[in-house]
Amino acid sequence: MIEDPVPPVSGQVPDPRDPAAKARTFPTGPGVYLMKDGAGNVIYIGKAKNLRSRAGSYFSKEAAHDPRIRDWVGFVRDVDYIETADPIAAIFTEARMIKDIRPKFNKDLRDDKTFPYLQIRTREEFPRVEITRKPRRGGVRLYGPFTGTKQLRLAVDVLQRLFQFRTCKLDIDSSEGRWKWFRPCLLHSIRRCTAPCNLRVSRDDYRRQVKKLVFVLEGKKDRLVRRMEREMAAAAEALNFEKARRLRDEVAALRKLDLRGDAKTDVQPEVFPIDPKKGLRGLQKVLGLATAPRTIEGVDIAHIQGQDTVASLVSFLDGLPFKPGYRRFKVRTVEGVDDFASMREVVTRRFRRLRDEDEVFPDILLIDGGKGQLNAALDAFRQLGIDPPCLVSLAKQEEEIFRPGESESIKLSRHSAALRLLQYVRDEAHRFAQHYHHMLRRKRLTGE
Repeated sequence: MIEDPVPPVSGQVPDPRDPAAKARTFPTGPGVYLMKDGAGNVIYIGKAKNLRSRAGSYFSKEAAHDPRIRDWVGFVRDVDYIETADPIAAIFTEARMIKDIRPKFNKDLRDDKTFPYLQIRTREEFPRVEITRKPRRGGVRLYGPFTGTKQLRLAVDVLQRLFQFRTCKLDIDSSEGRWKWFRPCLLHSIRRCTAPCNLRVSRDDYRRQVKKLVFVLEGKKDRLVRRMEREMAAAAEALNFEKARRLRDEVAALRKLDLRGDAKTDVQPEVFPIDPKKGLRGLQKVLGLATAPRTIEGVDIAHIQGQDTVASLVSFLDGLPFKPGYRRFKVRTVEGVDDFASMREVVTRRFRRLRDEDEVFPDILLIDGGKGQLNAALDAFRQLGIDPPCLVSLAKQEEEIFRPGESESIKLSRHSAALRLLQYVRDEAHRFAQHYHHMLRRKRLTGE
């Protein structure tokens, strides 16, 4: 195992041209590291539980002989990082950034393969439980995305033995007489399923089984794990090592049910694709526009306790990200925590430049936030003396859409294509702002 790189001597300033020295200044928490070549291009992205140790390991003597990296590590001229809340967030951040940036030397995660989910089809009379990479948009309880399929399958196998839910693809309707004569599969014979396909369990009793499963999936599994650990200890004491080993693996699988993201925040666009044309037509109708919009810009503010306040501006063309149109702003005139003043400054700078250079305004300007942020953006246009484009804000709490001069918000269905497109723009602006904020914060802390 490669040891944690030695930190620099107190007071010693690392050479900014030396990526190995920079890596020794990284924090010891989880995150994502970015390897760059001499032109500043990101050529490799990786995740780490300990950023300093993992990034520093690329510049050790052993790395020159590692067949996985020796062919490209010599091209590295700079290294950067983004901190995450925990190692799980690092996994999903790494995957998202690899798909966005497509670094030259990342072989995995560049395709359309996604992380798996566990879904329970709650609208069915006898809800089925299934592992899927293509979850349904409605009528399900959705858990994940999970970081790995193998451990998820093992955990589901353990839970099925305990709660005997079905995993088959049958569309069971108890009002149809044919199910009385249906022959249950082998899972019923080995007590893994209560056979709703043969109506051997009532609807209410089966749903009680599924409710116990949901209880475990939502974090209440400690009692179950303790019981299994007692069984494991008893099996080992009785020299039944095969049973003890099986129980050990099953307990580990259940614990790894926590190694998952959140379906609402760790969104995989490949899993829930947005129909851009449908979203744009929806926005035309909802916002009362004469024609379907083509260009949308989104603005977000990022800071930690008022330090290193930055803003991002993302651009969408025909409902899809237009990366050449992305912009980053370091807030100059605002001290402390004042999102409204920061939004006013950024909108002023952006649209003053568009006006002075006679550039075309976007069809829609989306502000991340509620009425306060929206009014701050509107103030910027008033001070500039120019008419704003279609101006809206999207508040995260209830996903409400606010417009200038309208006291009532617009509330759309969570499955509305128009709302999902606005969410995509908002979330992309947030991701881009957070990335820039972490970069500036790191530079301030390291004195670069």
